[in-house]
Amino acid sequence: MPNRIRRVFVEKKLNFKVEADHLLSDLTHNLNIDGVSDVRIINCYECTGFDDATFELAKANVFSEPNIDEVYEAPSRFTKSDFVFRMGLLPGQFDQRADSAMQCVQLLTAGERPLIRASRVIAVNGTISEADKAKIKTHMINVVESCELGLELPETIEMDAVVPEDVMVFEGFTDFTEAELAAFKDAEGFAMSMGDILSCQAYFKGTEKRNPTITEMKAIDTYWSDHCRHTTFMTEIEEVKIREGKYADEIQKAYDLYRADRVACGAKKPECLMDLACIAAKSLKNDGYLKDIDVSEEINACSINVDVDVDGSEEKVPYLVMFKNETHNHPTEIEPFGGAATCLGGAIRDPLSGRSYVYQAMRITGAADPRTPFEETLPGKLPQRTISKRAAHGYSSYGNQIGVTTGFVKEYYNDRFVAKRMEVGAVIAATPKDQVIREVPEPGDIVILVGGRTGRDGCGGATGSSKEHTEESLATCGAEVQKGNAPEERKIQRLFRNEAVSKMIIRCNDFGAGGVSVAVGELADSIDIYLDRVPKKYDGLDGTELAISESQERMAVVVRRENAEEFIRLAGDENLEATAIADITDTGRLRIQWRGNWIIDVSRAFLDTNGVSQSTKIEVESPVAEACVFDKKEDADLAEAWFNTLSDLNVASQKGLVELFDSTIGAGSALMPHGGKTYRTPTEGMAAKIPVEHGDTSTGTLMAHGYNPEMAIWSPFHGGLYAVVESVAKVVAMGGDYRDIYLSLQEYFEKLRGEAVRWGKPFAALLGAYRAQKEFKIGAIGGKDSMSGSFKDLDVPPSLISFAVAATDLNRLITPEFKREGSRVVMIRANRNDADIIDFDDLKEKYDRITRLMAEGHIISAHTVSKGGAMAAISKMCFGNTLGMDVNPEITKEILTDEAIGSLILEVSSEKELAELFTSAYVDLGMVTDDATITHGEMTLALSDLITAWEAPLNDIFEIKEDHHGPIETLSHTAKTIHVASTRVARPKVIIPAFPGTNCELDTQRAFERAGADAEVVVFKNLTAAWVEESIATLAGKIKGAQIIALPGGFSAGDEPEGSGKFIASIFKNEQIKDAVHGLLNDRDGLMLGICNGFQALVKLGLLPFGEIRTLSETAPTLTYNKIGRHVARYAKTRVASNLSPWLAGTEVGEVFESPLSHGEGRFFANEEVLEGLIKAGQIATQYVDEDGNATYDGSFNPNGSIYAIEGITSADGRILGKMGHSERIGNHVAGNIYGKTDMKIFESGVRYFQ
Repeated sequence: MPNRIRRVFVEKKLNFKVEADHLLSDLTHNLNIDGVSDVRIINCYECTGFDDATFELAKANVFSEPNIDEVYEAPSRFTKSDFVFRMGLLPGQFDQRADSAMQCVQLLTAGERPLIRASRVIAVNGTISEADKAKIKTHMINVVESCELGLELPETIEMDAVVPEDVMVFEGFTDFTEAELAAFKDAEGFAMSMGDILSCQAYFKGTEKRNPTITEMKAIDTYWSDHCRHTTFMTEIEEVKIREGKYADEIQKAYDLYRADRVACGAKKPECLMDLACIAAKSLKNDGYLKDIDVSEEINACSINVDVDVDGSEEKVPYLVMFKNETHNHPTEIEPFGGAATCLGGAIRDPLSGRSYVYQAMRITGAADPRTPFEETLPGKLPQRTISKRAAHGYSSYGNQIGVTTGFVKEYYNDRFVAKRMEVGAVIAATPKDQVIREVPEPGDIVILVGGRTGRDGCGGATGSSKEHTEESLATCGAEVQKGNAPEERKIQRLFRNEAVSKMIIRCNDFGAGGVSVAVGELADSIDIYLDRVPKKYDGLDGTELAISESQERMAVVVRRENAEEFIRLAGDENLEATAIADITDTGRLRIQWRGNWIIDVSRAFLDTNGVSQSTKIEVESPVAEACVFDKKEDADLAEAWFNTLSDLNVASQKGLVELFDSTIGAGSALMPHGGKTYRTPTEGMAAKIPVEHGDTSTGTLMAHGYNPEMAIWSPFHGGLYAVVESVAKVVAMGGDYRDIYLSLQEYFEKLRGEAVRWGKPFAALLGAYRAQKEFKIGAIGGKDSMSGSFKDLDVPPSLISFAVAATDLNRLITPEFKREGSRVVMIRANRNDADIIDFDDLKEKYDRITRLMAEGHIISAHTVSKGGAMAAISKMCFGNTLGMDVNPEITKEILTDEAIGSLILEVSSEKELAELFTSAYVDLGMVTDDATITHGEMTLALSDLITAWEAPLNDIFEIKEDHHGPIETLSHTAKTIHVASTRVARPKVIIPAFPGTNCELDTQRAFERAGADAEVVVFKNLTAAWVEESIATLAGKIKGAQIIALPGGFSAGDEPEGSGKFIASIFKNEQIKDAVHGLLNDRDGLMLGICNGFQALVKLGLLPFGEIRTLSETAPTLTYNKIGRHVARYAKTRVASNLSPWLAGTEVGEVFESPLSHGEGRFFANEEVLEGLIKAGQIATQYVDEDGNATYDGSFNPNGSIYAIEGITSADGRILGKMGHSERIGNHVAGNIYGKTDMKIFESGVRYFQ
């Protein structure tokens, strides 16, 4: 009975219930529910389309693992608990767990995908009141995305797809009175103004002579939304009034300079915020600066020209470097995981649409205090703790899966963010310039939709983000939140990196705000779109939903008609769906057809009016001199002030947050987020190599940000100015030249509501940023505005964030941790005038000297001064290498606590006198010591105590480590014999399968090719049953001709269903592939390597430790969830414990290597009997060790809590190696702030085995 509904429950066994244990702690310590004694989490799968044999196969291989899960079909196993409820996603929401389960079952059967619905049962025991039950449900179920489900077996799990009615025409619209139009606007929830509604009425009545469809009105509302058309920023400024006060003259001076620049640039359009944001770059370009800007009609992101060194050749290769910042404040506020995930996804797709490869991301966020008790949560709001944690998991989950390094993460805490969260993502990308073809679309060209399918998620996202947040938003805005599918976007990235594909694209747009109507509609002035061709996630979508849905992971590309078929074929090779959905025409109209009817048919000229022109008056309040942020006094004595500073929420360590984000993928990160021997000195920005596909490079990029919410609240003008200064200072501190910097700005302000004083805040902030740009002669060449930061009478801080980007020679990179005992420490101060404005001429001269001294090697570390002053900077510089500092006694507390933004603290290692090096004024702060203390006269502070104070404030929110306990031994096994290959191959063939979710295939390929192998990435296609059959045959054939199989890292099928590596295991259990693998191992003395996700797959297949694909028993070892209950991304010390494996022939037993980690399920577990067998056979290859080289359960060194600190194991003969550490992520100019050896010669050893 394949169509009957079947149900199975899966629950982790005692040793593996990490998630349930963390939930128990959460309920007890954070929700303050004292009566809870036990929590169980049971995964529920409801299925149809199975026969009995397939169902049993799926139970054992997809839904569960015999060594870690209990599996049962009767709910009676948990219904006797004291409190039980089931929860699941709302209909139409993308469910990665269910989707991956369906893919895995399809792979096992090589047939069509069945239908599966996933949900979770929460079973709680203890004395629980009704109020506490309600609190638990509220904590677990966010009504925006999920709902409570009954425990009964449903009659069907298929979505009820009602055939939609034809698109409605708003009859009578053209004759509505103004009062009727106002009522109509409110009833339909339009974001546009009444003036815009009246403009639409006049257009349809006078020009089209008909009433509009609902689709037309929804599309126009999207086109003219603040999100899409920046209506706030384009509003004409009629009058500016600057109130009298201490700072009025400086603000007026900046405004006068702006107006003079408008005259010099020949500005014809009225003054507006957009003009103010852009005028500095225009003016500077006219004056001969900003020479590297890439000028193009197609604007996908900020774009600059960079000449890239490849393999040291004198002839540089022209590249385009693109960068973009994006906000998802409203979506993240109401659905933190999905909102933050798609913040990054959207940011990536902008430069991706420019055909550039995104290689690094930055995340800047704002929240109220996440330690706020749950009971103090405002009505209509999620708890701050919930928002911060789930948003971090959302952004990191997306970035980790798609394979984009997150090089810098910072969360700001300010009570005003209770109005609405700030979620900002910034990315940087690059591509060879000759691979980008930009041409004007012509009639006859084809628009192809490539990537994901269309659903209801994201309908109204653009207009929703333009609205003010209310108490009803959680209950009513769920459809506005987009759902991310990172593995799909990874495939698009790989497709667009194909030179043949890139050169076919003449224009491209991502499906951000507005869906098809905007993303496709903007590609050309004249276009016909056919919605019936748009692939759908499910039936039942009407024409309006298809037109405005913002479903993610979709790109619209224009190609010449003759290239369309080849483009679609190449997309298929990457396991992507591609469909021609539109034609470029010459009508001057946007037309969208559904069911044979034109449901949108409007002139481009009307759309391009962007609605009715609006105007406003501006009044700039003068900052209160007595509240100046530079004049804060610290009453405590020096020692107490030092501890108070490090305990400040905005100074405290965010290591537990930062380590959620993969910072090493791509093998191009020049800086780790935390550096030094103890991984404790945080960096202030990110640095990376330009991602050249072939060869190596020393050309890189630096990216840093500037922002201070306290200053922005006190004075938006100073906030904008110092945001630019701070971002520039951080680039200089990393070794960059301030003259090479290009900026992008992010504005986030309250709803302005037509009030002149509220309008004055973004105006003043932009004016401050403008002043700084003009002084430095660097320009903002892009940006993003978000103007909806209000909740009732609460407003967010008036925020302007400056992102600074510069190309650099990575040989000149400077890191912030102190490096040498005896080095001198100086501060170069940024001087301020009476109006607290930087002396820019003085500062530029100082920056020039610093940059030169860095290049000459005199300055070996640097850190800026910002929040926490020199106290915070000195402490962080000490922590990384546990080097102390003797501060000169004459240095006052006022100097140490002054938050003098723009100032730098420098470690100087030079034979020259300081006065000779720094001809301008400097402050001699003291000397670096090796005694792990900070001293000042009679004061002595132990670094260990300072670290404890620094790490404590946020450790309950983002835990830094979790220790494990038990017997442990540092192993050393010397094998009597090491397996030798029976055949010799000069250039071994390596097959690297790439599955949906794999993201380390290119890094692994490069590592093998550098070692001398012929490495081939084989993409596994599974969108259709035919593709699955073809891919199985292809992969089996490739394996038969290979000497090595390398299973790379990643998140195959998103590490779902609830367990990593299942997708890969499902493929390799296919008889064709299984036989090919056994043939390679048994008949040809072949090798296998599995790293991270690949290691997990090898263990789930039985290849490790048993050397063959086999059915696992309940006692088989496994890799499971990290003990800390979160993703771990950081470096760790790993020690070679055995020389059994040919893969480790390039190492010695006892050698310690620094190894990059990035995983959520890296905890190796085996029972005592299996463990003893592995030890005796020498199959434990590597262990996590402490600074003394000893295996340990200390979470600082064994981040996942692996039994016996096991990082890697081998098969009995050593030819199969699996390890969690990403040994492929090495190279020149990689991880410059990590100390120790990184290259284990694994790839070279694997190649030499055959030579």
